[in-house]
Amino acid sequence: MAPQSLVHVLGRLAAIEERIRVLVQLRRSTDPNPDDPFRGLYLDDAAVDRLLAGPRQVGDWSDRAQGTAVESSADDAEDAGARLRLRDLAANFGLDPVDVDLLLIGIAADVDPRFEGLFGYLNDDVSRRRPSVAVALELAGVPLGTPEGYAHLLHGPLATGGLVELDEQDRPFGGRGVRVPDRVVAYLLGDDAIDVALAPVVVDVPDVPWGDPTPLTRAIEDGVPLIYLREPATGSGRVLAAEALRLTGHRSIHLDLTRLLRQPDPERLARVAAREARLSGAGLVAGPVTALEDRPALVAHLLAEPRPVLVVGARVWDPAWSTHSVLQLTVPESTTAERREVWRFALGGAGAGTDVLAATDQFRLRPEDVVRAARSARLQASVAGAAVGPRHIVLGARAENGSALDRLARRVEPAVSWADLVLPPTVMTALEEVALRARHREKVLGEWRMRPGGGRGIGVAALFAGDSGTGKTMATEVIAHDLGLELYVVDLATVVDKYIGETEKNLERIFAAAADVNAVLLFDEADAVFGKRSEVRDAHDRYANVESAYLLQRMESFDGLIILATNLRANIDDAFTRRLDVLVDFPLPDESGRLSLWDSCLGRTIRREPDVDLAFLAKSFELAGGSIRSSAVTAAYLAAADAGVIGMKHLVTAVHREYRKLGRLCLESEFGPYWQFLRDSA
Repeated sequence: MAPQSLVHVLGRLAAIEERIRVLVQLRRSTDPNPDDPFRGLYLDDAAVDRLLAGPRQVGDWSDRAQGTAVESSADDAEDAGARLRLRDLAANFGLDPVDVDLLLIGIAADVDPRFEGLFGYLNDDVSRRRPSVAVALELAGVPLGTPEGYAHLLHGPLATGGLVELDEQDRPFGGRGVRVPDRVVAYLLGDDAIDVALAPVVVDVPDVPWGDPTPLTRAIEDGVPLIYLREPATGSGRVLAAEALRLTGHRSIHLDLTRLLRQPDPERLARVAAREARLSGAGLVAGPVTALEDRPALVAHLLAEPRPVLVVGARVWDPAWSTHSVLQLTVPESTTAERREVWRFALGGAGAGTDVLAATDQFRLRPEDVVRAARSARLQASVAGAAVGPRHIVLGARAENGSALDRLARRVEPAVSWADLVLPPTVMTALEEVALRARHREKVLGEWRMRPGGGRGIGVAALFAGDSGTGKTMATEVIAHDLGLELYVVDLATVVDKYIGETEKNLERIFAAAADVNAVLLFDEADAVFGKRSEVRDAHDRYANVESAYLLQRMESFDGLIILATNLRANIDDAFTRRLDVLVDFPLPDESGRLSLWDSCLGRTIRREPDVDLAFLAKSFELAGGSIRSSAVTAAYLAAADAGVIGMKHLVTAVHREYRKLGRLCLESEFGPYWQFLRDSA
């Protein structure tokens, strides 16, 4: 801080001290017993007579030479280029000379402890170490019983700006204590640290080279006090706001409104944020706007003219949130190429090769989220003792996923790859197309606009149809693993509700939560929710059709990857089928497929007896992949209880139990020479 600013404040305090000296002398001259040690603890007759004699005469401080000399020196300092904090504060908060005097009277005891005793004497109460309203107004030359006194301390700029607070609200107005918040005192003395009360609600926004802040910069330069930045899923209003404020010479304070509303007194904290913006010359950036739905009046407390307030969010601005005029600007989406550049910038020297950047394309993140994800990726690589690679990028990007979907769906960590699938070539091609569409959907549907209009999103929807155990869920897991995304399986028990309208609400919660998560959303047994619409015969049919209509609309606006799995394709409504990007039929495996499945399910860890005949198992038992896996697991348990080596007796016994589980007949001709194993076991 420039020394002249502190000299100016101390000089003005010296002028206040001179007034206090004069006021103390006046009190002594009318005090019949100034040496009474119990003074202020009781009232004698003489004191009562003085009170009945009428109010004290207010002093006239306008011609004090010391204050004039201080201001003259301050003028010279400003002419030389110095910034004086007291004058800046007065200009930013619209204070008049009396307001400035009251502010200085309020900070006197915080700067010099001598004033505590003096105020105790003037208050006629040694236990009260701050100036009362009556004493403060008397030192400022304002009569207590006038509208001016109330205006200065109750609804003037000192009060509305949060510069002065009155303690002990149950006391009469004149007896209340005048207190200046610590942050204001610290500012006047040269401290630039942000108010500690804001620590729980302030967020850090990294410096990211993204976007064009020109329109926003122009609005701030024009003095627009309130601006709303509506941001899409991959755009960042905060990044543009921070850059525009920097270009216009402002600092930026970023508030998380969700955290703010969790605080005991969010309105008071909002006023503290507005005061901080004025003190530090910063612009306020607050979001997300959805937090304002329950407390719309919060915007009024955030306004900090002449400093700009920028609100960010994903939904449409509601005029009920503020009586002030608001400038609404739309933040552009970030393209895949732009996000690659942000990844390259954030990774820096940690490595940003083509293979690493290619792993980022499927993640729809805002620019500041990319920076945090890159930091996480570097940490992952550091722990592994390796350079940043695609795997670390995936882990870093996943770290930015929200947790809301965890409460609505079951998260599955993908652990299988394309090599684990045993499916016909045509099915594999269709699955690879699903992954391809998910990886490049932003370029094709977003940048190239191949599906314009109608409020359509850039999501990908696929239907996996086939008998139970044919690999639908596993194929979904493979696609999620290939894309580096998490897999969320929607539990229908949390969706379907017998009460009208509740199922749609539950689905909306899932879709809204999924919008903040880079993941694959799997609806298993989808025909329970996406079933055919029927002819309306009663109210139940009408509401069932409303549910289906809602899902049709919501699927079109969804930007993520959604997979519907069903055992009964015929039960899926044709309107859903038309909106699907890929439809994959999963057949039961043929003999060669079953042979590969048996070999794959048994793996290479368990030792096999020489008599293991997988060809016989594949030829004799027509089982789906899920049943083969279940049989292999059962056989492994049997082997573990035996000699730890799997043999045909274990496998045949496991198949027999699987048959019984499926309700199928066990014929001796089917089991051939291994029927004896079952007879011995029985």
